[in-house]
Formats: sequence, structure tokens, C-alpha cells
Amino acid sequence: MASPVGDIGLIGLAVMGQNLILNMNDKGFTVVCYNRTVAKVDNFLANEAKGTKIQGAHSIEELVSKLKRPRKIILLVQAGPAVDSFISQLEPHLEKGDIIIDGGNSHYPDSIRRTKELESKGLLFVGSGVSGGEEGARHGPSLMPGGSPAAWPAIKEIFQATAAQVNGEPCCDWVGETGAGHYVKMVHNGIEYGDMQLIAEAYDILKRGLGLHEDEIATIFERWNKGVLDSFLIELTANVLKFKDDDGEPLVTKILDQAGQKGTGKWTAINALDAGMPVTLIGEAVFARCLSALKEERIRASKVIAGPQKEAFRGDKKQFIDDLEQALYASKIISYTQGFMLMRQTAKDLGWNLNYAGIARMWRGGCIIKSVFLGDITAAYTKTPALESLLFDDFFNKAVHKAQPGWRRIIAQAVLWGIPTPAFSTALAFFDGYRAEVVPANLLQAQRDYFGAHTFRVMPGKENERLVAGKDIHINWTGRGGNVSASTYVA
Repeated sequence: MASPVGDIGLIGLAVMGQNLILNMNDKGFTVVCYNRTVAKVDNFLANEAKGTKIQGAHSIEELVSKLKRPRKIILLVQAGPAVDSFISQLEPHLEKGDIIIDGGNSHYPDSIRRTKELESKGLLFVGSGVSGGEEGARHGPSLMPGGSPAAWPAIKEIFQATAAQVNGEPCCDWVGETGAGHYVKMVHNGIEYGDMQLIAEAYDILKRGLGLHEDEIATIFERWNKGVLDSFLIELTANVLKFKDDDGEPLVTKILDQAGQKGTGKWTAINALDAGMPVTLIGEAVFARCLSALKEERIRASKVIAGPQKEAFRGDKKQFIDDLEQALYASKIISYTQGFMLMRQTAKDLGWNLNYAGIARMWRGGCIIKSVFLGDITAAYTKTPALESLLFDDFFNKAVHKAQPGWRRIIAQAVLWGIPTPAFSTALAFFDGYRAEVVPANLLQAQRDYFGAHTFRVMPGKENERLVAGKDIHINWTGRGGNVSASTYVA
């Protein structure tokens, strides 16, 4: 038998799989490909991969036999049972130290489980987020690998060469243990939901509020893309708004206003609730998509529920548009602040050692949320690796302070117009709550103790004989209740 030639194997020849293979081939690696429908292998070799070093395999056994040790095999198949099915097919043919890499959009608890199961059998597992879509896969995605740390030295060269490069640095680094790679990709996707919702709200304000045409709005987004909002999504939005249908009308105006979702934003929101972290903007972005899905109900509501009378804008239009840019920038800072807070809490809960500067660096290129802004986040966490909040970094603290007046004016005007701004508004509400030394949760605790004897604790400096510091206290508020509490105080 001929000696193995493959540097890495890949299973799954859909668009992402094919483009990632071609990318790795361009970087000088020999890739062996396999697909459950083997005709796709032959078709790929005869067309897109013609004239390359790419090798084909018509069975799992043949795929494994063509790979150098330690064998490295990427799965780019549908998340869920398909991943487990291919892992079970691969296992009998692999040897100790071989590496299985799941590059799909798997839920991070599955990656935690798979890491432990495969390590118990002497194999290594990597769950890697892959972002950038078709274009990124072909020319340089953002790659977020995590799992068995022993796997990283074996895949580092291939992954970092294949990833997007920004200022000579690869948008790929080791994220952390077990499910950390897929977890960080999940948070990335949640932040993506938030960014898209914020941009949609800005578009709505410009269109329904100021009455601008898509061509005018596209010009505004193009200008924003030259400043602090410079990003792939802002650039993409300008291009979408300029795109004309055959009749010359902007195509975007003909698209049904019902947004789809694949679940990663919802996963992030659920994780935030489980972790007790106020990741409000991503949550509102998910709920905004849910509200958009109620199209027929919204049509009925529009006919029977009146809003404010729309009045023409009489203010300084240029100032208003500048304010909107600052509102978008400030809200984006809040969204990333919340996302990094969530990652920090989960890392603490699961014992992961996440490199936050490295995560921001991975997102600077190749992925959907790539932006100049992420360079500033990289700098903040490079300067202070244990940074508690982005809002404590001088750069972001000053940026939000500068944006505040315009941010507030935009939300106030949108409210007067009756234009919904769930993402802008929740970002400001979080900001005002986060900077408040005292919030009205004291009343919530009193209410809970009144109706359910759930106890409360006393504010420092307000203690007396009855109110003891650090103690869970229950008060007989009505004179009719008892002195037995239902449960202890939980913050």
C-alpha cells in the first residue's frame, strides 16, 4: 500500500466544505475529501478541484488510510446526530492521538461531551467555530478551535495558514478547553444578531423617520463605513440598499419582513439567562426576529391599534444623522461589553481559561462581525487581560461618554415617532442601569419577602438590632404572617 499523503481529511462537500478544501490546497496542504454521497467526491475532483493536489476517498476506511499520522479529520456536516454518526464511523479506523475536528455550528454542550468521550478512548477532539460564510471559507475564515489542548500543536499550522490574515496575524488561535471553540462561535453569532438588529433599526429611523430613499441611506452607510463603524456588515448593508431589481426599484423594499433564524442567537440568549448575565441586546435582537415572524398578526394590529401622529422632522438633519451614527456606535459597544461579560462568566463556571484579546483578534477578519472596532477590543484586553468590563477601558469609556447625548436624542425622537428601537433602547437601559450605584431592586426584595417570605439583606450602613448585616432577614409585614421564611436570599 502507498504511504499516506494527506495532511488533513475533510468530510462534507457542501459549499463550505468545498471552499475550505480549496483554501487549504492553495496554502500548500494536501487534503483528502469524502462525502456520504460518493458521487459528489468524483464530481468535485472532476470540476472545482481539477488540477489540484486534492485527493478523493470513496469510503471512511480509504479516507483514513490516505492520512498522515496523527490523522486530522474535519467534519463539515449538519450539527447534531450527523456529527455523532460520523464520529462512530471513524472511531474503529483511528488510533491513539488521532484528531476529529467538528467544524459545523454545533451546540457547545455537545462539544463538551464529545471531547470527554473521545479522550476516554485515546482520541482527541476539536470543536471549531468557522465564520465567514462561503467567501470566508474560500479565501480566509475566522477559525475558533477549542477542545483537547493536545490537538492544537498538530493542527495549528494548517488552521492559522487557512484563516484570514489581518496585519500579518491569523484570525485563528486556540480558544480553550472542551466546548470553548463552539461556545465562542455561539457568542459571535449572538453578537452578529445584535449588530444586524441595530443596523436594521438605524435603517428604519432613516427611512420612516426622515423619509429617505434607499439610495440616500446607502450613501450614509458608505460614509459611516469610513469611520468608527467601519465593518463588513455596514459595507454589506450599503451594497444591499443600492441593489436594484429589474424594474429599477431597490430589491430590499420587495423582501418580506419576516426574519429567519437558525438558533445560535437563541442559544446565546438562553445561556445568558442560565448564567444570570444581562445580555439584553442579543435577547432583544432574537425577540425582534420573533416579532417579525408574526406578520399576519401585525397586519391586523396595524389596522386597529393607533400610534402617534407622524410629524415631519424639523430639526437639523445632518446633526440627526451624526447622532444616529453615535447611537449605533455606543449601542454596539454595549453589545460587545455584554458578550464578553457572558464569556467571562461561563469561563468561570466551566473552568475555562479564555484568551479575550485572542478572541477579539480572531474576529477582526474573515468573519461576519469583522470590523475596525475589534482592533480596539483587542487592544483593551491586551493592555488589561483581566478587564472586568469594556466600559472600564479608557478608550470605550470616552467613546460612550462622547456618544451619550446623540444616543439619547435618537431614542427620544424614535419614541415620539412610534418607531420601535428595541436594541438601541435596551443598550441605553443597560448602560444607565450598569452605571447606577443604587437600583430599585430593594423594592423587589421587599415585595418578594412580603408575599412569599423570601427574605432580604440590609444595605451596609443601615443596620440596627433587627436588621443585621449579612443575614437573611424576614419581616412580618402585615402583622398576620409568621416568622418562618420560605427560602434564603439569592442575589
